[in-house]
This record gives sequence, structure tokens and C-alpha cells, in this order.
Amino acid sequence: MSIINIGIIREGKTPPDFRVPLSPEQCKQLQDTYPQVKVTIQTSPIRCFSDQAYIDQGLTVQEDLSHCDILLGVKEVPKAQLIPNKTYLFFSHTIKKQPYNRALLQEILNKQIRLVDYEVLKDAQNKRITGFGRYAGIVGAYNGFLTFGLQTKSFELKPAHLCHDRKEVESELKKVKLPSNFRCVLTGFGKVGHGAREIISLLPIKEVSAESFLNDTHLEPVFTHLDTHQYFARKADNGFDKADFYANPENYKSNFEAFSQIADMYIPCHFWSAKSPLILTQDMLRSAQNRIKLVADISCDIAGPIACTIRPSKIGNSYYGYDPQTGLEVPFDQTGAIAVMAVDNLPCELPKDASIDFGKQLLNNVFPALLGEDPDQIIYRASETTVDGQLNEPFLYLQDYLNESH
Repeated sequence: MSIINIGIIREGKTPPDFRVPLSPEQCKQLQDTYPQVKVTIQTSPIRCFSDQAYIDQGLTVQEDLSHCDILLGVKEVPKAQLIPNKTYLFFSHTIKKQPYNRALLQEILNKQIRLVDYEVLKDAQNKRITGFGRYAGIVGAYNGFLTFGLQTKSFELKPAHLCHDRKEVESELKKVKLPSNFRCVLTGFGKVGHGAREIISLLPIKEVSAESFLNDTHLEPVFTHLDTHQYFARKADNGFDKADFYANPENYKSNFEAFSQIADMYIPCHFWSAKSPLILTQDMLRSAQNRIKLVADISCDIAGPIACTIRPSKIGNSYYGYDPQTGLEVPFDQTGAIAVMAVDNLPCELPKDASIDFGKQLLNNVFPALLGEDPDQIIYRASETTVDGQLNEPFLYLQDYLNESH
């Protein structure tokens, strides 16, 4: 039986990312499950699990990974650190033709590397099987209520990135105090939205239907979780057909104003296409009837569907203010300002928990196909490039992107 050497690379991107694809225990589990696999860890002073934690699991930690067949990271690998003729798994951020990573993909082809992009690993039903979306939702919702406490001066939460782990985050939530007339809206039912719900479920807030949210009197804090048909409608007749909406989103408009006039906080967790209608517009926010004072924008589409999300914010400085009258950024505590939380790398605030969650996905959904039979072509369909230095067939649309000048 030939040995398959798998390497966990050191994250090289700046600013540094502390996450890992597999925790020390998960690396040991991988070796126990697949006796032909040997895992080697590249030494790192920054990752959320120390070198010693991997050594304690009986794993080899060293600088050189040139003997490895498969190399796993999280974020983009710096061009100079790419080892030729290997299989790499990481988030490349190239599938949407991102200009800032064109040179990276060109170098991957030059070095005849097979790139398996986490972002396009999908099951037979074409649903994504890896991602950090759940922890984006968890941390983003937490940050939203942290910001609400600061905005209202009613409570203070410890920032998530200063908490040891999710357990400490959850204990902090006991400090949250919401007024009886507090109203919150959540959009998006993917991993991100469900992650946000995990936080909301720990708070003194009751879920109600969209109809009840709009029409009933509530004597306690409430939230509603909206699906697309509840805030989009066809321009022609105010109807909604899900298949038609996804095929022809330009024929639809936003009906979100009904909710912006009632909600104090909005937590967007939806997927949004550039062809889709804007959801929360500047006109809605400028309206005298607008009630929204805080947007915890986990989806974080800049200059997109949420008018007040005009830039990403950063860990440690996670919120800013938006003046709905001018459309400009202002201090978040300025009179009339809408507070915006728009951190674009939320899972990095809880790197250990997020890494363990991601590693479970790899162990359950990816390694069986990567190391064994792959009848659903999970790995083939996620391989952007081949070891021959060519784009793989599903990604031939990237050729013009590669040919463009810098």
C-alpha cells in the first residue's frame, strides 16, 4: 500500500489568518481512518492551534512539505510558496474572475498544480459541502447584538475575537437586555442564516411569522426570518415565482420597506446576485417612516443590496455609522446615523471553533471522495486546474480572464 502524504500548510496571506483546515485531533482522526495517509504539519507561529498541539497527537511538524502529494490551506497561497506538481485545496477567490488573484491562477497553471477550490466543492444535488458560513452567521449575529448594546448604552459584550471560544461567547449573551418593543428581521436560510439563528436562539427574543411581525402587537422582543418571496415581488403584478425569480431576477422589486418601517435591527444573511433587485435602498433608509437603526450585514456585499453597507469593517473596529440623508459614513453614535456592522472575515474571530467545524466538513464530505471512490465527481467538478497546467473543463470560462493583462 503506497503512502499518501498530506500536508497542512502555514497560512501566508497578509493580514494573517489563524484558521486551519484540520485541528490536531482531526489530523489524527484522518490518519486513523485512512491507514495509507500520513499527515505532516508545516510549522507556524500564528495558527490557532500550536505546533505542540499537533506534536502531542503524534504528528510530524516541520518546515519542508515538498514530499507531500496533497497540500491543504485556508486562504490564497502566496505565489512564491506554491510547490510545483502538487494538488492544493484552498479558497482561491478566482472563480468569479477576481482581478486581484489573476496572477495567482496563472502561477498555479505555470507550476502544473491541480487546484481544488473549497468554494466549488458540491454534492450530487449541487449544494456546497464546505465553507465557513455557519461561523460567519454565529459571529455576525453576536457582533450585531454587541453593537446594539453600545448603540443603546444598555449593555456591553466582550468582542468575539477576545473570547477564548464559542462557549465564552455564549456566556456573554446572558448580558443582553432587549426592550419589550425590540424588533429584528433576518434574511437568508443557508448556513449563514442558520448560524445567526443559533445565536438568536440563546437570546430573550421570540420568533414570529412575517405576517404577525407586520400586523400584530407584541409585548416582548420578537424577530422574523424572511424567505425571498416575503421581500421580493414581480414588478408586473406583485406576484412571486421562485424559479422565475432565480432565472429573471431583474423582473422583480424589493418589498422590504414594510419591514424597514417596523424593525430596529436587520441581519442580512442571504446570497445575492448582482442581477437581483436591491433590498434595503437609500430611499427606504432616508424615509421618515424608517425605523432601522442597526444593520449587522453578514452577507457584506459592498455597494450592493443593502444601501448602508458602503465598506467592509474590520475585526476590532467592527462598526461604523451611515447617514441615510447623505449616503456618507459618519460616527456611528451621531444623531440619525444607522450603525453598520460589516466585517468580511467573521469566522476569524473564533478561529478554533470555526476550524473544527470546517474540518468536520472535510472529514465527512471531502476526504472520502478525495482518497477513495468519487462517483459524484465531487473532486473533478471542484478542480479548477489539472496537473498538466491546463484549466479543467468546467472552468474553461476563465480563459479570457487569464489572458487579460494586469
